[in-house]
Amino acid sequence: MCLLIAHNVIIRPAKQEDIEGIVTLCKQHAHYEKTPYQTKYKTTMLAKALFTKTPAVECLVLELNNTLMGYSTFMKQFSTWEADYYLYLDCLFLDQKVRGFGYGSMLFERIIEEAKNKDCKMIQWQTPVFNELAINFYKSKGAWYKSKERFFHNVCQD
Repeated sequence: MCLLIAHNVIIRPAKQEDIEGIVTLCKQHAHYEKTPYQTKYKTTMLAKALFTKTPAVECLVLELNNTLMGYSTFMKQFSTWEADYYLYLDCLFLDQKVRGFGYGSMLFERIIEEAKNKDCKMIQWQTPVFNELAINFYKSKGAWYKSKERFFHNVCQD
């Protein structure tokens, strides 16, 4: 897998030693989306999802001057309606300090590369309706959207 390097920026697959930094970014991401976030057990659970023989999710990190400043997680999924595979983009987040410098575009381009490498003709994701910066960013990349509500149902209580 190739590394994308420009202006002291590296976009690369996450490594085990990145877990603490990824969880910190997840917490910032949740705060940005006005959602509570519990860090308890997250490093263990995320490491298990990322670094097993058959990972549940893949993660790219954006590193600037040896500091994690962004991440993206995604997985290949199947669409019954399309009768084909797509890449589901679970998260794409950059630390507020590095937004507006083109790093989001670099990370998004890398995700497109990942989709192509996995024979996915489409990428799907979601963002809150109030996240106008993200919506405008995605529209600038040629993305379109469908309005739907996302529902949640807890199967087990912790």
